[in-house]
Amino acid sequence: MVADGRKILVAEDDPSVRNALQKFLQLEGYEVTAVKDGAVALESIQNSSPDVAIVDVMMPFTDGLSVCREVRRRNNRTPILLLTARAEVGDRVAGLDAGADDYLVKPFSVDELLARVRALLRRQAPSTAGNLLQLDDLVLEVDTRAVKRGDRAIELTKTEFDLLQIFLEQSGVVLSREYLYEHIWGYEFETSSKSLDVYIGYLRRKIEVGDEKKLLQTVRGVGYVMKKS
Repeated sequence: MVADGRKILVAEDDPSVRNALQKFLQLEGYEVTAVKDGAVALESIQNSSPDVAIVDVMMPFTDGLSVCREVRRRNNRTPILLLTARAEVGDRVAGLDAGADDYLVKPFSVDELLARVRALLRRQAPSTAGNLLQLDDLVLEVDTRAVKRGDRAIELTKTEFDLLQIFLEQSGVVLSREYLYEHIWGYEFETSSKSLDVYIGYLRRKIEVGDEKKLLQTVRGVGYVMKKS
């Protein structure tokens, strides 16, 4: 893959890890800015508009979770890949709740990190689908990335939006977990990964409120389907 000068921000307080990441990414053709704390990372994301931010959770001054929350509070949709030394599900969920698009547990292989960066960049590419996707009273506008259920506007993260778009583009079709992992994250997950379950839960809570019809359904042992009840 030719990176075509896409900009990557690396925020990591460990100098050896930071320098190694910067070197590997530059060898892939990325334009890399490397910083050592969360406060500088926030400033760089705001001012330099990187295509992807790779952010370590444990950093001085402002930690990675705080960086995610503040970036999203400012309505900045820069894709964020969190690096964490903690593999527990609760820690991963905390990262996703804070607004991260993906996470990678240390130690990790450079190939896996590069694959995840490429996946985040692919998800930024303009969609070739029709502008308007609709099922019942749920409407998604591809160009503006606006989502509504009836008269109710729905605020979605980038990953939630991408997941909903796939479901609406193939409404009525049962999509396997493997298919969704490949098309949302761009690589194979371990079968024990809970990322998809977390995001399905987030999406349901946002698109199915109160007495609204249930549209996103689980097909046990297979995956999920979006269709009218």
